[in-house]
Amino acid sequence: MRIRYDFHLHSCLSPCGDEDMTPYNLVNMAKLLDLEAIALTDHNTVGNCRSAIEAGRECGITVLPGMELCTSEEIHVVCLFPAIENAEAFGAYVKGQLPPVKNKPEVFGRQLYMDAADGVLGEEPILLVTASFLTVDALPALCAEYGGFCYPAHIDRSSFSVLSAFGMITADMGFTCAEISLNGDVGALAARHPDLNRMRIMRSSDAHYLENMMEATDTLAVEENAPAAIVRALRERGLR
Repeated sequence: MRIRYDFHLHSCLSPCGDEDMTPYNLVNMAKLLDLEAIALTDHNTVGNCRSAIEAGRECGITVLPGMELCTSEEIHVVCLFPAIENAEAFGAYVKGQLPPVKNKPEVFGRQLYMDAADGVLGEEPILLVTASFLTVDALPALCAEYGGFCYPAHIDRSSFSVLSAFGMITADMGFTCAEISLNGDVGALAARHPDLNRMRIMRSSDAHYLENMMEATDTLAVEENAPAAIVRALRERGLR
């Protein structure tokens, strides 16, 4: 089967995420957009994933627990996991790899933990958009240790991308997928970086506001619409 997906979404736990991006609102907007599977990928945390999974179960949307991790080189990487337990174990490890910088809500925005029915559970005091101490080359193996799969985010952007940091992307970095922006030109990128021809190209919205969520521009072949099967499909069929 093929599923319509968006595997890069932020909730109100990301300081740059709108406060309307609650787990409940996310999954119900996904339902309106006819998506079948989404991933919640807040900056350096999986703290709202359990609530999003619960909300998704109520409305029939598969939710992968995930994270958009910022490496020490300030490269954003999408990390996806087959189960919330794997994601939360990874999240606990990553939290120990963040600098202890306090959030300033008046500057960066609030970082809200939510339940599945729009109730506020608390706020994260540590700023979540800082660069971690983890290097990009360590991530494929590290995610695999936790049962997950990762790939560099929005590689065509001029900041927080592998191309903006290194000026290149090659297969020996350990990635078999790469994400480009919804309007990114795959042909032009592949002409400059031929190893992209050996990778699956992912397209997701990176939405921080409900109005930025989009209908699917691509589909993914999976054995079933479930987080473990989706992660397995990405890992086993990462190459085109």
